[in-house]
Amino acid sequence: QVQLVESGGGLVQIGGSLRLSCAASGTNLRFATMGWYRQAPGKQRELVATMTSGGIANYADSVKGRFTISRDKAKNAVYLQMNSLKPEDTAVYFCAASSRGYWGQGTQVTVSS
Repeated sequence: QVQLVESGGGLVQIGGSLRLSCAASGTNLRFATMGWYRQAPGKQRELVATMTSGGIANYADSVKGRFTISRDKAKNAVYLQMNSLKPEDTAVYFCAASSRGYWGQGTQVTVSS
């Protein structure tokens, strides 16, 4: 059974930082593109950042310069460092290997004043 489990979400003040982690089990994702997506209340799920197996990162314009995606293929894990957080970053964040159809359950990130 494939599982992607996110952690690291929470409540943070404007301008603060959080680091999300995602650990995959049940399959080896070292050759897959992995990424982070988010869904805010009343909005569609959107891409935040992805990273290929070769280490090429792609970011949504809204997070460029503030968020950094990284991965540890040996640990089958992917991370998202989020800095300078804004209220509009509030959402449920999902880890995914979307091309393989694998999604985590999500972790809530709330940015407030």
